[in-house]
Amino acid sequence: MFANRPASMLIALFAVLTLPAAALAQSTPSTLGQAAPPNTVIIVVLVVVGLALLIGLFLIGQFINLYIQALLSKAPVGILELVGMRLRKVDIKTIVFSRIRAVKSGLNISTNELETHYLAGGRVPNVVSALIAARKARIDLEFDTACAIDLAGRDILDAVNTSVNPRVIDCPNPSGGRNTIDAVAKDGIQLKARARVTVRTNLARLVGGATEETVVARVGEGIVSAIGSADSHKRVLENPDRISKAVMDRGLDAGTAFEILSIDIADIDVGENIGAKLQADQAEADKRRFQAEAEQRRAMAVAQEQEFKSEEQKNQALVVLAQADVPKAIAEAFRSGNLGVMDHYRLQNIQSDTSMRSAIAGNDADRPDAKPS
Repeated sequence: MFANRPASMLIALFAVLTLPAAALAQSTPSTLGQAAPPNTVIIVVLVVVGLALLIGLFLIGQFINLYIQALLSKAPVGILELVGMRLRKVDIKTIVFSRIRAVKSGLNISTNELETHYLAGGRVPNVVSALIAARKARIDLEFDTACAIDLAGRDILDAVNTSVNPRVIDCPNPSGGRNTIDAVAKDGIQLKARARVTVRTNLARLVGGATEETVVARVGEGIVSAIGSADSHKRVLENPDRISKAVMDRGLDAGTAFEILSIDIADIDVGENIGAKLQADQAEADKRRFQAEAEQRRAMAVAQEQEFKSEEQKNQALVVLAQADVPKAIAEAFRSGNLGVMDHYRLQNIQSDTSMRSAIAGNDADRPDAKPS
C-alpha cells in the first residue's frame, strides 16, 4: 500500500510529525522581543527526526508490499535482503515470487540460492517450475542439477515435461531435406522407410549427453543396417517389426540425453531395383572394356599385317636384284668360256617351253618373264 502511494504517505507523515511541534509552539508563551531558544531547538529536532523517518519509510515502503506477501505465504524474506537485492541489480519480484511458489510446493529453496542462480544468468522461474513439476511427478531432481542444466543452455522445464510426457521424433527429420531412409536388401531391391522414435528425457544424462540429432542419426544407421542384412526385401515387408527389434537391441540411446522407449516403422515402400541397375552398369562397363581390348587387338593385327607387307616387298626387291644378276652371270660365263652358244639356245628353249606350259595351264604367275604384281 505504501509502495503504491508514496506521495500520500509523505504528506500524512509530515502532518503527524509537525502537529506536536505546532501545538507546542502555540502553548508556549512568548513576548515581543524575547526568543524562546529551547522551544525552537525542540521544533528543529522534531522536524529533522520526522524528515529522517519519512525518508526511511519512503525507501523501505517500496519493499513492504513484497515483504508482507512473502511473510503471509510463509516464505519470509527480510527487508535487508530485499534492499541488498535491489543494490545488486536483482529483480526482486522474480526472486520473491519464485520463493513463494517453491515454498508453497514443499521445496525448501533459500533466497540466496535463487539470487545466486539469477546473478549467474539462469532462468529462475523456469528452474522453479521444473522442480515443482518434477516433485509432482515423483522425479528425483536436485536444485543444483536443475541449475546446471539451465546454465548449460538446456530447457530444464521442457526436459522435465518430456520425462513425464514422452516425445515422438520423426526419423528422418523432415527439416533435413529427406523424407525417407533408403536402404538396399541383399536381393538388390531398395526400400524406403520412415520411423517414429518415442523418447523421454534422462535427467541424469542431460548434462553432457548427446542431443536429439544424434538419436536420429543412430536410428537411421540402425535401420539401414537391419534392411541391408535381410536376405530378401519381401521378408522386411512381411515383418517390419524385425527392423524395430534389431535397432532396439543395439542400445542406441547410450551416451545420449534421452531414453528410447520404442521405435515404430511408420511407412515402408519399395524403391528401385538397385541390384539390377548395378549389374546393368557393370555389364555396360565390361562391354566398353572388351571393345577397347578388341580394338587394341585389331590395331595390333593391322600393324602386324603392314609389317608382313613390308617384309614381302623387301623380299621381292631382293628377288628382282637376284634376277638382275642372272644376265650378268651368263655374260661372264660367255667371256670365261664356261657357256657356249648351243648351251644358251638350249636354255632359252627350256624357258620357252616352261612359259608355254604355264600359259596352257593358265598360271601366268609361274612364267619366268612374269612380272610380280
